[in-house]
Amino acid sequence: MKKAPIIWTNVLFFSLTFLTAVTLVPWYGVTYGYEVSTWIAFVACMFYAGLSITAGYHRLWAHKAYDAHPVIQVIFALGGAFALQNSALHWSSDHRVHHGHVDDPIKDPYAATNGFWFSHIGWMLRDYQGEKYGDYSNARDLQKNEVVMWQHRHYMKLVLLTNIGIPLLLGVMLGDVIGMLLLAGLLRLVLSQHFTFFINSVAHIWGSRPYTEKNTARDNGFLALFTYGEGYHNFHHIFASDYRNGIKWYHYDPTKWMIRVMAFMGLASKLKRTPVERIERAKAETLLNKTQVRLAKLPLAQDKLTLLHQEYEILLKKLQGFCSVQKQLLEAKKNAMLAQCDKHALLKQYQELEQAFQAQKQAWLALNARLLKAAA
Repeated sequence: MKKAPIIWTNVLFFSLTFLTAVTLVPWYGVTYGYEVSTWIAFVACMFYAGLSITAGYHRLWAHKAYDAHPVIQVIFALGGAFALQNSALHWSSDHRVHHGHVDDPIKDPYAATNGFWFSHIGWMLRDYQGEKYGDYSNARDLQKNEVVMWQHRHYMKLVLLTNIGIPLLLGVMLGDVIGMLLLAGLLRLVLSQHFTFFINSVAHIWGSRPYTEKNTARDNGFLALFTYGEGYHNFHHIFASDYRNGIKWYHYDPTKWMIRVMAFMGLASKLKRTPVERIERAKAETLLNKTQVRLAKLPLAQDKLTLLHQEYEILLKKLQGFCSVQKQLLEAKKNAMLAQCDKHALLKQYQELEQAFQAQKQAWLALNARLLKAAA
């Protein structure tokens, strides 16, 4: 089959920026050194570019996980140009196709099933999209967004303005123009791009799949450190409209924290959260399927499978009861007319059902661990 034509502009750009970064940046550091203020500015620029992609391009525009004030949108639009990962319209359209056809070697723009290199950067080095490149029919909502379309129309101007202007301005202010151009300009650009690319490649190869095994997406807490919280990718692929990626309080997800802070300040609204019941059901079902597959390979496994399904049904019933009272409690807190004693009774019932669910959840996990160990 004839290969798609090479996009030489992209090949030269990615090659030259990478080679220059790994040679010129360390050479200048050894020869002249970098000021501490230059390193601080580099980190700040990394976060600005990275969070503009994760909070702006990804969670705000691609998935509409929350709404943001127009001023915040302009900041993200400029930061997205600074990250140089195409316009928000194009990026979001590609990403929606990815979610709609994840792992399809033809329809998914950066399918991990085509290998690490392809999903990481190879998909941008050849014209695989062809005439579909400018098809934004899946992003008609974004075509009505004035900020998104302003950035799309003036994208290359904004790329030059931000990628040259921001490091140059910082360099003049801090008295280290060359060092700033190399660190906050060149090195920041290369690293921020590849950190984002890791989500398309590494996050579909390395990690766990606690929520679904129907696609290659993985949860990887270590990768989250480099991607501003985007490493919890298995969760994201099944609950894409959730403004969070890391749902536990200890999950490193600065994108989630920033969105919360913006909401507190009145700069973000309509934050979408996946109900606990859906999350726990997904985890239980995934574990059930995994254990069933392992047990099916054993002789005389029917009794174990029956026990597994019985515990699974009990877990779901306790989960349903707990979540039902949780909803009632939330409504009661909003109802000023409801008697305090009724609220107290609901709270007590909620706590009891939560304890019962957690106890059953631990029993369920222990049973699966025991059965999987026996099947090993």
